[in-house]
Amino acid sequence: MSPPLSSYVESWHPAPATDEDALPPGPTAALSAVLDLPSAAAKAGDLLPPLWQWLHFLRWAPQRDLGPDGHLRDARFLPPIPERQRMFAGGRCAITEPLRLGEPAERISSLGPVTSKQGRTGELLFVTERQEFRQYGRTCLVEEQDIVYRSGRSAGQHPTTLDEDTAPPAQGPWHLRLQPDPALLFRFSALTANAHRIHYDVPYCRDVEGYPGLVTHGPLLALLMLELVRRNAPERQVRSLSYRLHRPAFAGEHLLAEGTVADGGAQLRIGTHREDRHATAKVTFA
Repeated sequence: MSPPLSSYVESWHPAPATDEDALPPGPTAALSAVLDLPSAAAKAGDLLPPLWQWLHFLRWAPQRDLGPDGHLRDARFLPPIPERQRMFAGGRCAITEPLRLGEPAERISSLGPVTSKQGRTGELLFVTERQEFRQYGRTCLVEEQDIVYRSGRSAGQHPTTLDEDTAPPAQGPWHLRLQPDPALLFRFSALTANAHRIHYDVPYCRDVEGYPGLVTHGPLLALLMLELVRRNAPERQVRSLSYRLHRPAFAGEHLLAEGTVADGGAQLRIGTHREDRHATAKVTFA
């Protein structure tokens, strides 16, 4: 019988790490093009939209440091468990003032809570990474990301075939449609320095991970939900947000992001014809 995952991390206490980035406008212009926006979502001197900090502070590791799945074999905040499989579960962000594009910024990363839970397919390790972003000597926003790890592979419950024709009907007052194709997923992977093979390698997806096709990035789903706010309430500043990723969506499927204004903020979700909630989010306005 394998030892519990918690036993591998009892003495694992990585120290905080500090990184700097000039926040150049190029990545924002590039993601705006990937999303087919008529112009860049922000230019030098403008406020960076929420979560678009994911385009910055990137680390391009040497190729020899990648594992067979495309993830890093080892890094400061990767737990030392055997046959590690990583899944992005969700996160939160508190925004005192948005980051300003084109101005130097600092990020302090640290380890948050680490907990072990028993899931349907075995033991899971939940790791929270905390990131504090500073600009002009002030803390502008604090983000927490929840990552779930398991040891070894397990068969998920996914459709055997994908329907690329059926689109879900819009119901909410805010809605946005997207049908990601392999080229879009490849470009988003490049913009976020994400080499995980489930986003670009179809044989690996099907034969190793057990998915029916390329997996749409969880961060892309989160950004699409926040895009509803940027487009429909551009005058409102997001004070806080939280999001959760429930079930994977796949390349070729019609995504529908919907939002409803409620209680000084908005409720957001992304669905397909087969699932109402692949991802959900909540924002509050200043």
